[in-house]
Formats: sequence, C-alpha cells, structure tokens
Amino acid sequence: MEKPLVSLRKVSKFIDGERILKDISLDIFRGEFVSVVGASGSGKSSLLYILGLIDSPTEGKVFFEGEEVRFTEEKRLSRIRNRKLGFVFQFHYLLPEFSALENVMVPMLKAGTGGKSARERASELLKRVGLTGKENRKPYQLSGGEQQRVAIARALANDPLLILADEPTGNLDSRNTEVVMDIFMELHREGRTIVMVTHEDYLAKRAQRILHMKDGRLM
Repeated sequence: MEKPLVSLRKVSKFIDGERILKDISLDIFRGEFVSVVGASGSGKSSLLYILGLIDSPTEGKVFFEGEEVRFTEEKRLSRIRNRKLGFVFQFHYLLPEFSALENVMVPMLKAGTGGKSARERASELLKRVGLTGKENRKPYQLSGGEQQRVAIARALANDPLLILADEPTGNLDSRNTEVVMDIFMELHREGRTIVMVTHEDYLAKRAQRILHMKDGRLM
C-alpha cells in the first residue's frame, strides 16, 4: 500500500492560549492536488505551515516520507524545506535587490548547486512560466502576476516533492489568476504534489480533493 508523502496525526496548535488547530489527522499522497478552503481565521494557513514544516504542532505528530518529523532538529528541517518542499505565498517575498534569474537561483545555490548549473536551470524555469526576456529585471520592474510567476519558478528550483501555495492568486487580477492556475494544473498533470490554500471556491474545485476547514477543524 502506498505511503503518504506527508501525514498529520491528532495535530493541534495553540497560539497565545487559543487552540487554532484542533485534533487534525490528514494524509497527503504523491501526485495529489489538494485545495484547502474555509473562512478567514479557520486555520487554513496554520495547517499549510505545519504540512510545510515551517511551523510545529503543539500536540500530535507529523510524518514526512514515512518518518516522524522532529521539529527540534532545525538543520535537518531546513535541508528538507530547501530540497524537498517548494513554497508559493500570496506576497511573493522576492529579494528586491536580485534579478528574477538570481531570485530563482537562490534555493539552488543554498542546496550546493554550482553557479553555472543553477543559472541554466533558473533560465529554463523562467522560460517555463512565460518570462523569457525578463530574466534580468528586478522585482519592481515586473507586474504582480510576473512576480508571482518568478515565485513559482523559485519554488520549483530544487525539483521539490511537494509544492505548498498559500493564497497564490490572492493579489492577482482575473487574467493573472488564470495564468497562475494554468501553471499549477500543468504541474499537477506532470505528477507534482500540490496543496493550495484559497478562499475562492471556483479555484478550489480545480483540485482533485477539497479540504474544508471551520474553527480549526477539518470538516
């Protein structure tokens, strides 16, 4: 039987005494496209950050590739996040002093990829997301939609096992939303595993599976 890529078992999260995630058990399998929906404050992003090993649960266990994650082992966690996970946020968090190409190179250089190889792959990834000819532009020289495509290329830099997207179209107009969603759909068709938080039901329905959250619980 196939093992889940990432699993949560009876996970709860407390912040300032408030329980924002309540007893969540969940399996994400390789190749799935999962969307997470729910009202603001329902715990969607908190769930995503635990799935992405950015945040630790207060209670419960997290398993990645069948092994229990120990959140005290920061070096190992950092290596997993860098090499096996790709993140796309609503605010793209591009480094303003770096070009689009350099922003995509950063995760590869951090993982030990040589400069020439990192540059070549970054160029290929930017071409893939439709940004040929804009490799040397700084973030402020790109539109919001283009910046988000740079962020997607950066998330793909180290060929991750899992892509986590937190409201990736939240700041985009309808045309750029479709461009970004088309990229995600293509990645899914190639077998990528994607978990996407969204407040838009029509976008959530394009995923294979929808998780509904309410008051910190999976419904």
